[in-house]
Amino acid sequence: MEKFVFIFGPQAVGKMTVGQELAKLTNLKLFHNHMTIDLLEPLYGFTKEMWRLALLFRQEIFKSFASSDQYGMIFTKIWYFDQKEDWEHVEKMCELFRSHGVEIYFVELEANVNERIERNKTPNRLAHKPTKRNLEQSEQHLLETLDTRRMNSLDGEIQEENYIRINNTNMEAVEVALLIKEKFKL
Repeated sequence: MEKFVFIFGPQAVGKMTVGQELAKLTNLKLFHNHMTIDLLEPLYGFTKEMWRLALLFRQEIFKSFASSDQYGMIFTKIWYFDQKEDWEHVEKMCELFRSHGVEIYFVELEANVNERIERNKTPNRLAHKPTKRNLEQSEQHLLETLDTRRMNSLDGEIQEENYIRINNTNMEAVEVALLIKEKFKL
């Protein structure tokens, strides 16, 4: 049965890096959210049109992948728990995969802010996410959203059977990936 691993958490928590390690350990393909953002941002900036197209691209990729014979996909993004639209996007994404019989696994990452500020500057992050290369702007956004957005769930808020929450502040990405692989038998 095809698998869909949804890794979410705040900026610079390690979603993509954990996804990269999990992809190495399994036959899952990594699709991180910046693959669409960094394609469209140079053309449109961070505009409504850029986000509309990013969602459309993702939806089409999800449809194609869900009906393929691939083993599965890892998708990473921030889930804004304080935004109704984000809940709707996650539900629509999961509905699409479930309608194709795909098993869904939820992985929530959390880390303290000092660790996230350090991870925001890593060469791997900057190599794969061009829009994060303005470090001053990226760090400012990370710090501003601490008080204005909720990017981790409340206890009991996620009711999925296949769900794990990991504080990866003091963990290497490969350790987290191994934990996910073992927990969900991927």
